Amino acid sequence: MTAPSIVAAGAADRADWDAYVDVHPQATVFHRYAWREVLQEGLGYEPEYLMAKEGGRVRGVLPLMCVRSRLYGTTLVSLPFCAYGGPLADDPMALQALDEHAQALARERGAKYVEYRFLGESPLAAPTQDLYQTFTKAVPENIGELAAVPQKRRSLLRKAQALGLGVSVDQDVASFFELYADNAHAHGTPALPKRFFKVLCQKLGDTADILIVRDAQGRPLSGMLNYHFRDRLLAYFAGENDGARSTYANDFKCWQLQVHARRSGRTVLDYGRSKAGTGSMDFKKLWGFEATPLSYAFRLVGVPEIPQNNPMNPKYQLAIRTWRKLPRAVVDFVGPRVIHGLG
Repeated sequence: MTAPSIVAAGAADRADWDAYVDVHPQATVFHRYAWREVLQEGLGYEPEYLMAKEGGRVRGVLPLMCVRSRLYGTTLVSLPFCAYGGPLADDPMALQALDEHAQALARERGAKYVEYRFLGESPLAAPTQDLYQTFTKAVPENIGELAAVPQKRRSLLRKAQALGLGVSVDQDVASFFELYADNAHAHGTPALPKRFFKVLCQKLGDTADILIVRDAQGRPLSGMLNYHFRDRLLAYFAGENDGARSTYANDFKCWQLQVHARRSGRTVLDYGRSKAGTGSMDFKKLWGFEATPLSYAFRLVGVPEIPQNNPMNPKYQLAIRTWRKLPRAVVDFVGPRVIHGLG
C-alpha cells in the first residue's frame, strides 16, 4: 500500500467529502462538510480541510480550523465549538499522512498545536487531555410514557405537567438565544453571537432543530439546540432562564428530548459532553445516561505541554466570577469579541 496524496478540499470536493463521511464508522455530525461553512461564516475561522486521496479514491479526511486568539495565540483545531472531530481514515498510512500534513500546516502558520477532538480513544501516539466525558442513552420505544422514565424523575415530570409545561420544536433562534445567553452569563462564560446560530440553522437545514420548553402561557423557560445524525439526536447547546428551576423545566426538557428523538426516528440521545465533577454530569447520570471518556489529542508544535485553557483551571476563576457580575448589556457587547478565541 502506498501513501496517499494530501490535498486541500474545497467546494468542488463537497460531494466526495460527505459521501466518505456518511459511511465511515467513526464519523460524527461535525465531520460533514457543512461545518466548514458554519464555522467560517458564523465565527470567521479559516478552514483547512484536508483529503487523503489515491487516484480518484478518498482514503481519509481531516476538518481543521485555524483559530487566532490574542490571548492564546494561533492553533489548529478539529473542530472549535464542536465536541467531536479529528481525522477519519481507512488505514494507518492515510491517518499518518493527514496528521503529518496538519503538523506541517501548524508550523507554517506559527500555531502552538494541533488539537484533535476524538470521540472515544485517540488512535494517535500523542499527548491527550481527558477533561470531558460524553453521555449517551438508548431511548426506549415507550419513552412517551412516564413508566419508561427513571423512577426518581417521574414526580418532577408530573409537577411539570401539572404546571402546564409544553414544548415547541422548530428553528426559533430568537427565543433560544435569550435562554442560551442567560445561561452563559450565569455560568460566567461569554456567549456565542446570535449570528452563529442563524448561520448554523441555515447551513444544517433539517438536520438541526431547537426544542424549547414553554410555560402554560407559551413563555420560554429552557431550550436545547440539537443535531440529527444517523441513529442519534445530539442535544448540544443549552439555555434556560430563572423560571426553569421552579417549574422543573430542565427535567421536562430531558424527557421531551428523548420523545423528540424517537419521533424523529433516532434511537440514541447523545446529551453532549460534561466536565468531570460538574452538576451537569450528575444530572445526566440521574437520568441514566452512560459516560464515554473523550480523548482530545494534541500535536505540540510551539509549546512544550498541553495548555490548560479551560474553565476548570483555577487561574480563570476570578474572571468567571467577574463576568457573572457584569450587566447583561455589557457581556452581550463584549462576549462575541472574546469568544472567538475560546473555541
